Amino acid sequence: MSNDQPTSGQPPEDDPFLKKPQEPQEPQGPQGPQEPQEPQGPSSGSPYDSAPPPPPPPYDSGPYGGGGPYGGVDPLAGMPPLGEPGKRILARLIDLLIISIPLYLISLPWGGALEMNNNNGNSNLSDVFSQTYSGHQLVWSLIGLVVYVGYDTYFTHKDGRTIGKRLLKLRVAMLNDGRVPDTGASFLRAVVLWLPALLCCPCLWWLINIVLMFTDKPYRQGLHDKAAKTVVVQTN
Repeated sequence: MSNDQPTSGQPPEDDPFLKKPQEPQEPQGPQGPQEPQEPQGPSSGSPYDSAPPPPPPPYDSGPYGGGGPYGGVDPLAGMPPLGEPGKRILARLIDLLIISIPLYLISLPWGGALEMNNNNGNSNLSDVFSQTYSGHQLVWSLIGLVVYVGYDTYFTHKDGRTIGKRLLKLRVAMLNDGRVPDTGASFLRAVVLWLPALLCCPCLWWLINIVLMFTDKPYRQGLHDKAAKTVVVQTN
């Protein structure tokens, strides 16, 4: 009996046992080829799988609560209402009178803290400056600077309220958390406010700070508030 054998040593192409070399293929899912994916964290379906919340913004943990000046849509969320510029100016005038009237009366035996010299209208700006800050005038200006700075520092550090602010229901607060300013912030705020006002350029300095009370956004900070990072807010 004869068996049909292929004439060559190779199996026929239609041999069901023939294994043809195959090209390597990428693994496919039910939807086709899949791209490698980055590892993902726990799902957010469970309340325990969510990521930890970000740290609270300023004022969130302060005495007033709320979203803080940086964390919410409203930059003033969580803060008490800002002090009205008119009340702030009036409170400052009250403080000025509380200090300046006794200081002037005390200075009278030594010629007064202020001296007005009349040169028949022929004095220029340099003459006015030299007349104002010559001799005992400079001494009383320095004394006044110490008294004003000490007054503001003491009452601001005590509870954030000078006598004028207490009467107008205003308070100085730290911008970041609403607390009463510490000694360093209170002293810096007082120095920046009174040093230029008493020794350098009083009219210009008061004008700049008054304009900022009306125009500065969003906190109505004068230059002394910006230096100490404070705001003036209303109280009950």
